[in-house]
Amino acid sequence: MSEKDCIFCRIVRGEIPCARVYEDDAVLAFLDLGPVRPGHTLLVPKAHCATLLELPGDFGPALIAGLKKVGRAVMAATGATGFHVLQNNFSSAGQSVFHAHWHIIPREDGDGLNLWPQGAYPDSASMQETAAAIAAQL
Repeated sequence: MSEKDCIFCRIVRGEIPCARVYEDDAVLAFLDLGPVRPGHTLLVPKAHCATLLELPGDFGPALIAGLKKVGRAVMAATGATGFHVLQNNFSSAGQSVFHAHWHIIPREDGDGLNLWPQGAYPDSASMQETAAAIAAQL
């Protein structure tokens, strides 16, 4: 998808309205139209990058600064006692808008939200084998 057609790029350019909560030179934050919980906010880089793997290496400080500011604000505004930061890459991981973005989801103790089932490796050897396979790709 091109920058011209990307819905998040269009939001960044002001062509599509949003419930804006924060903006600086590098990022824009706005409420998700399909929130998991009230206050669910998206943080997007202003530059178009389809996935995390396309982000410039120097984007990290702007990302962390934005996540910290917006995370604190979401907690304060919603009364949440914590928050998740989630980011999906590629269709198989649930990415539906191909512009890198982070979900900031407010949480409270006992809110009943379960995001994924926990699993386990069958044994220590299979865990070590998986770790070695990943390390070999680095």
